[in-house]
Amino acid sequence: MRHVASNSLQLRCCAALGLVVALGLGACGKLDETEPSPKPELRAEVARTSHGVAHIRADDFRGIGYGLAYAYAQDNVCMFADSVLTVRGERSRFFGGETRATEPVNGEYGVASDFMDLSNEDSDFFFKGYLDSEQLKRGYDTGSQEARDLLEGYVAGYNRYLRDYAGKMPAACNKAAWVRPISVEDMHLVLAEKALHASGQVFAKEIVAGARDPTAVLAPLRSEAGKPDGAFLQERLAKLTREQLGSNALAIGKDLSVNRRGILLGNPHYPWTSTDRFYQAHLTIPGHYDAMGVILGGIPVIVIGFNKDIAWTHTVTTAVHFTTFRLAIDARDQSGTTYLSDGVPTRMTAKTVSVDSLQPDGSTRTRSKTFYFSKHGAVIVKPDAGLDWARSSVSVLADPNRNNTRLIEQWIGIGKARSVEELKTALGRTVGLPWVNTIAADRAGHTLFADASVVPNVPPERFASDCLVVPPLLMFDGARGSCDWAPAGIMAPANGPWTVRTDYVGNSNDSFWLTNPRGLLTGPAPHGFSPLYGRVRNEQKLRTRIGFKQMEEIMASKVRLQLGDVQQLAFANRVHAAELVLPDLVRACRGTADSQLVKACDMLAAWDMKADLDSRGGVLFREFWTSASLIDDKWEVPFDANDPVNTPRRMRAAAAPAMLAALRAAVQKLEAMNVPLDVRLGDYQVETRNGQRVPIHGAIGDVDGSYNSIHMSRELGRTGYGNVRWGTSYVQAVGFDDAGPVAQGMLLYGQSVDPASQYYADQLTMYSQKRWMDLPFTEARIKADPAYKSTLISE
Repeated sequence: MRHVASNSLQLRCCAALGLVVALGLGACGKLDETEPSPKPELRAEVARTSHGVAHIRADDFRGIGYGLAYAYAQDNVCMFADSVLTVRGERSRFFGGETRATEPVNGEYGVASDFMDLSNEDSDFFFKGYLDSEQLKRGYDTGSQEARDLLEGYVAGYNRYLRDYAGKMPAACNKAAWVRPISVEDMHLVLAEKALHASGQVFAKEIVAGARDPTAVLAPLRSEAGKPDGAFLQERLAKLTREQLGSNALAIGKDLSVNRRGILLGNPHYPWTSTDRFYQAHLTIPGHYDAMGVILGGIPVIVIGFNKDIAWTHTVTTAVHFTTFRLAIDARDQSGTTYLSDGVPTRMTAKTVSVDSLQPDGSTRTRSKTFYFSKHGAVIVKPDAGLDWARSSVSVLADPNRNNTRLIEQWIGIGKARSVEELKTALGRTVGLPWVNTIAADRAGHTLFADASVVPNVPPERFASDCLVVPPLLMFDGARGSCDWAPAGIMAPANGPWTVRTDYVGNSNDSFWLTNPRGLLTGPAPHGFSPLYGRVRNEQKLRTRIGFKQMEEIMASKVRLQLGDVQQLAFANRVHAAELVLPDLVRACRGTADSQLVKACDMLAAWDMKADLDSRGGVLFREFWTSASLIDDKWEVPFDANDPVNTPRRMRAAAAPAMLAALRAAVQKLEAMNVPLDVRLGDYQVETRNGQRVPIHGAIGDVDGSYNSIHMSRELGRTGYGNVRWGTSYVQAVGFDDAGPVAQGMLLYGQSVDPASQYYADQLTMYSQKRWMDLPFTEARIKADPAYKSTLISE
């Protein structure tokens, strides 16, 4: 803060300038205290509207970051401070090395990663060893000034909050030693962690396993690597959308909308308690940048949202954002740290880091590890998958997101776009999105789908060559330079899958191939897109199919859509698996003499085949279908690549015995727990906050075909499924009129992780009742909000 000079300082000033006075060149009297003080270096208006939505207004990006960090800390300081420890590699110092990251308690907050499961000590080693602070700084130094200003302001705003609220923070972290000021370098690490979700963090265990204790005697290396097994890799990639991240996106164009303008539904399915929680914000630099929506964790920019002319959202892509390489080890180096590239020996780069761990007696233990890197990336070790460090070879992870410093710059560019064409240009210019597709609609009625994520530049023909030595591990021959990634390292989005349409586009985490059934994307002849973008002509998940089925039914009815129609689609809660299987299952069931099965089928026949609060039969079907979905060869009509929305379908008669057995087991399970077969879904699927049980609608999603995906924290028990683990989180429906955006939405779990906050559980009831709130965008509407209040902060 700037301060007015004291009287004593003024007197010292006069004494020092006595010679000037004697020469009659000036006089030094009392300073004019009425003189206006210099303009503050940092200034922001922080306004709040209903449900704590934060509207930040400033003259520049430094001010925007300053105000945003202050507001975010007011609602989530404990979670953010705790998560900063993770990226700093300091969890062990405060919480001990053998424990794991803070788990959520009563829905308050947790920082346990959904992408890696490591002890605190291994987590600290991973972030200290894998991230390169110097390289990250160089990347930001050569990037945009706006991004640097935003981060600088964010740091100042967060640290300002710590000063203002010292001793008055939420109970979870008040006066905690680990709540400390942050630096711009810390924010580099925060952003780097987000970029690694689909690459480095997938292999976190293997990267730590590839590091060596610098004080230990090196054990003899194995003569040869074990048999490669890529099953673990495919399983981990599948978990990204099956158990950790997912989303729905639907963009309606002028051919289908009532007013011939675009409409966008954004419906990300993200964790409810971890640091990947969304936060509602509106950032405005008058005449320069004006975007509203959500930030993700501590990323200080709108990542999903809208401006005056365009609305956008993201879905996790099926693209793979890494490859591996097998290096040939120089036999003359017994340590195995020299590899051959086109026959030329090259010494690996070594990085030694130390981690301090709190011991039970209060003392600290320090351990060190040395990580090794080739020009391709970090050494990884997983012997049971054939990823050995042997005398002849070693495997490394090539990760283009490890030093991706373009995230902020990319989302600033998206937020400034005035049409889908400008947005597409911004994606191609920056290529900063680490692992998501982009779906957008603009006021002119155009829609966009693009996978402009960071994908290694490996052309299709490379996969058909002998460079690909272990296909299940995406492993290429690192001994030959001709097998390296193509120049530029990452794929240009123009060479990836994208389309601009005026009817609609959609995505629910399946391949780019099915973006619109009337225009399947296969890529350029003869090879198509790089296989790293995902598969084509493959069976789609049921969540994807119900999304497109709903749209195709609307198109067949020739009804034009309004904003409310899209909102109804979001929470229609149709369970598509039931629509596909129940007619045949009920017929087979009623043909048996098993009265227990007949009773269950009668209840399922009476069920509305939805996952609404009052739906009776949804719990029974979920318990049945969780196992029945795994039955092989169950469909009468097989998958047809020419009809991916409607196939496969109908239960095969030969599958009936297995299906009925699964239903019988589900009935017995419910009866053993005294759960009625026709129980209301809303009585057993609940989120409990501050002792209040809030019923939650929605179903599993990919498994049972509910568009609205909700994943609970545990299996069915006598009192229900526990709290929500992940699923529908932020939802926005955005259209346009002559004046600008018309938007409604909700953040299901609320703005704050503090149970004492008024914003801790206030939006849960809105979701339960399917009640959307207006998202005020213009200054007039913001100030007209009944909960409007504003504060100016500066320094």
